[in-house]
Amino acid sequence: MSIRPAIPPSEITPREVFERRREFLRAAAATLGSLALPVLAGERLASRPGPHSTGETPTPYKSIASYNNFYEFGTDKTDPFEHAQRLRIQPWTLRVEGLVQRPRTFGIEELLRLAPLEERIYRLRCVEGWSMVIPWIGYSLEHLLKTVEPLGNARYVEFISATQSDTMPELRRRVLDWPYTEGLRLDEARHPLSLLVFGLYGEVLPKQNGAPLRLAVPWKYGFKSAKSLVAIRLVEKEPLTSWVKAGPGEYGFYSNVNPTVDHPRWSQARERRIGEFFKRETLMFNGYGDQVASLYNGMDLKKYF
Repeated sequence: MSIRPAIPPSEITPREVFERRREFLRAAAATLGSLALPVLAGERLASRPGPHSTGETPTPYKSIASYNNFYEFGTDKTDPFEHAQRLRIQPWTLRVEGLVQRPRTFGIEELLRLAPLEERIYRLRCVEGWSMVIPWIGYSLEHLLKTVEPLGNARYVEFISATQSDTMPELRRRVLDWPYTEGLRLDEARHPLSLLVFGLYGEVLPKQNGAPLRLAVPWKYGFKSAKSLVAIRLVEKEPLTSWVKAGPGEYGFYSNVNPTVDHPRWSQARERRIGEFFKRETLMFNGYGDQVASLYNGMDLKKYF
């Protein structure tokens, strides 16, 4: 089943509903099933407002949780919602390894205690031309990287997602070269906007959105924000990521949102915000240019796309 290009107003959850905690929890449970992560205490992730949020109105929870890219569970936008509920998320650990002084394996509880959680309302722009505004819950990835102390020759950070052959049906089809891997330059990973995410809308992450932890890099296309992370590896050379392997002429390593660089099969100049009828212009760096443009001084962003 394919979701329609625009979400009609009748299907959009009113803001006053999701702000009423109990009513929202009952509605979410009825639609999506229980989202509680057993290793967490309580129903919600307590967080403080983050300093880097956009002032835009978030996309309704129902849309965020039912319109996803998570190719391990299928290539249609509704496949993750339908199939990801089998994903095993307990117990879950994250290895941080490679060129670090203190390699470690963290449990979810340890990661949650590593730094105060913040709500960051970020724009998400996907390479297919659609976008959302998502209130993530997490903290800057730099808190984790600082804990393991990168070595002087570390230049890049590689992110590796889970593979569960019995819960992820697309692993058998080899749609991509599994496990799903992504990467950032170390200075990109250490930028305050790069977020290690544990939840959204105040709740733990739904499985279809990358439970129990994922990355959010808001100035890059969505596929750079790897889901269901099991390992982070610091390396000296640029890692060969899943989408670069699959289509090096279509999905560059940097993948900064750049409306002047078209995908070979479609324009990137405009985007469709989920819940809106008309398209809007795509912003350079997804609107985060004031914060991140200095990372790319002197670079040809058409060559390094």
